[in-house]
Amino acid sequence: MRLIMCLLAAFLTLALPARAESLSPQDEADFRAVIADQIAAFQADDGARAYSHAAPMIRQIFPDPGRFMAMVKQGYQPVYRPQSYSFGTAGFSASGRPIQRVMIVGPDGLNYEAIYTMERQPDGTWQINGCALVKAKDVSA
Repeated sequence: MRLIMCLLAAFLTLALPARAESLSPQDEADFRAVIADQIAAFQADDGARAYSHAAPMIRQIFPDPGRFMAMVKQGYQPVYRPQSYSFGTAGFSASGRPIQRVMIVGPDGLNYEAIYTMERQPDGTWQINGCALVKAKDVSA
């Protein structure tokens, strides 16, 4: 039984995605700078600037700033027009991708959590490779 447990533990460890890197304080600062600048660009309706922070995969799906902005306006109103936002923790997703959590008060006054997936580019900079937006749990009593 002990051998089976050891083999299972070894298999699960090998099955987990390997993290090629760890996040440095500079990486976390870079995440925040990129996300904050993209949110500022959304608020200014500066599609080109907002789009400049999108990783190549996002650019393949939305091949120009106009389409990208239309998608954000339609599906990501809390990110597009937040009343306020604050940065939460940075870390790794279950699949091993770097993420940054952002707490947002949307234009509707509701609380949201935006989980940004970040991608390091060949030049060492970070770009946004996706954003999952969920309504935060109501914590009022």
